[in-house]
Amino acid sequence: MLKNYIKLAVKVLRRRKFFTFISLFGISLTLVVLMVATAILDSLFSPRAPESRFDRVLGVYTIGIYGKAGGMTGGPGFAFLDRYVRPMQQEAGAERISIFTRARNAKMFHRGEKVETNIRRTDGNYWQILDHTFVEGAPFTEHDNQRANFVAVITDEMREKLYGGASAVGKTLEVDGQRFRIAGVVRAVPVTRFSAYSDVWVPVRTSKSRDYEKQQAGDFIALVLARSKSDMPKLQQAFQAKLQTFVPDDPRFNEPRAGLDRPFEAAARFFTNNAESPHRTAIFRGILITAALLFILLPTLNLVSINLSRITERASEIGVRKAFGASSRALVGQFVVENIVLTVIGGLIGFALAVAVIAYLNETKALADMTFDVNFRVFVYGMLLAAGFGIISGVYPAWRMARMQPVNALRGGAV
Repeated sequence: MLKNYIKLAVKVLRRRKFFTFISLFGISLTLVVLMVATAILDSLFSPRAPESRFDRVLGVYTIGIYGKAGGMTGGPGFAFLDRYVRPMQQEAGAERISIFTRARNAKMFHRGEKVETNIRRTDGNYWQILDHTFVEGAPFTEHDNQRANFVAVITDEMREKLYGGASAVGKTLEVDGQRFRIAGVVRAVPVTRFSAYSDVWVPVRTSKSRDYEKQQAGDFIALVLARSKSDMPKLQQAFQAKLQTFVPDDPRFNEPRAGLDRPFEAAARFFTNNAESPHRTAIFRGILITAALLFILLPTLNLVSINLSRITERASEIGVRKAFGASSRALVGQFVVENIVLTVIGGLIGFALAVAVIAYLNETKALADMTFDVNFRVFVYGMLLAAGFGIISGVYPAWRMARMQPVNALRGGAV
């Protein structure tokens, strides 16, 4: 029976080429956008070099300090992270902890010319948590950080900009008003890799001032590498317990709000403005799903409208089949299968187009240094979405069709 439905569906779709084209165009375009968006989200949040260990990494990216007089939300300071996160290596069994700054714009002068760059100040553990690919030299160490040695790591793109194809290790550069000796060169990473991105990395303790060591709020980040994924909930609970010992700089603001978060949880905390609700991640995920469903709604309604038009055109056929004993269930099944065939074909076209679009983005580097993949999981999601299109947009027209009286159908298709 199903085989016959599919054969009939193909014949019907070939017969009404214009309707078929309109439907396939809407389905394909929608799936291209959704699948490219999925690939981008996958690139943003899935563990991949140089954040390939992030399936067992937690981070403190945001802190809020509140009280009766109000409060503030921003980046954590070194003093806060040093006091409430660093001890977790001994107290909670974290494998490794790194405290470092966000990447920020800096002035660099090379051969009398100004060069736009970003600088990040890190400790030695940073290079043990992130797995940057070194094309030349090696990272600086925690010993270099503690001694405030003026050494730096730069990207291969920065090396090309400064020295062309020549080796950079051992040479010096001036950035942020300081001179550093280049110790290593890494492959450039996209700006969306929030913890890994920069053009230049130097030791934290080479900062011009040590005032940062006293600040509870600032522009620092802490990463905590768990020994295993199963340890991550325990580390999160230990951090929340540690916050209960918070000592404020200003007694009017004595309520800290922060979390040891996975990357997606950190994004949810940011977009919900560090909301106190424990359901912030579910809320953020719900927002993304709702946006996707609303985007799907338009082509689905379009397919429903087209299917209703097709029903009216095929009223005589439906009337004859019902007059000869065809059940409503059989007719509904036929129309749903026709729609699923249509949407699966549209899904395959959309998938092929999405692969082409992603290949183009990777080839042209439209989004600097970002690499997107359409993996098997994304393909399965896309095909399930296409099948869902077929069911959702086919059920209502099929139900309307099943209610059609044979006499009315033979007279012109009144539903």
